[in-house]
Amino acid sequence: MLYALCSMPHLTMKKPQSIRSILEQTFKGLELDVPIRTYSIFSAWKEIVGEAIAQQTQPRTIRNRILFMDVSHSTWMQQLQFLKPTLLEKINGFLGEPLIEDIRFKVGKIPQANTPKVRKLEREERLDRKTMDRIEQLIENINDMELKRRFREILIKNAKVERSRKKSGQES
Repeated sequence: MLYALCSMPHLTMKKPQSIRSILEQTFKGLELDVPIRTYSIFSAWKEIVGEAIAQQTQPRTIRNRILFMDVSHSTWMQQLQFLKPTLLEKINGFLGEPLIEDIRFKVGKIPQANTPKVRKLEREERLDRKTMDRIEQLIENINDMELKRRFREILIKNAKVERSRKKSGQES
């Protein structure tokens, strides 16, 4: 019976498709590909708008082709209103087609992790032996050397930032 099923012309196997192509077809069919693609601007924000604007802004969400963005200060918000056409051009240029039609600005909290001040504090701060020993203890069971190195870097950076915040009275 198996031979009979395989020899029937209408039951021949098609070439397998990649999961990526199946997902792309599904998203396009459900008209979800545009919204999903537009969110790629979040990870490339600094590249799209430049360092100065990226430090003062943060894209929050996209709804109905409108980008909602937090801005650090009302002065920046006013300046960005004037730059809106240029920003839309840069964003849609990055996306390859006009997927964002408008930008709405709101004064909000911008994460300061990328600011030069925090990076400077991280470099200047030296950790004590007890903290370094604790970090080594936390990663000692990681066998992959590259993964271990990256975790060490992250833990050291975090410890430096936390110590700097405590010293400057910004403890969160």
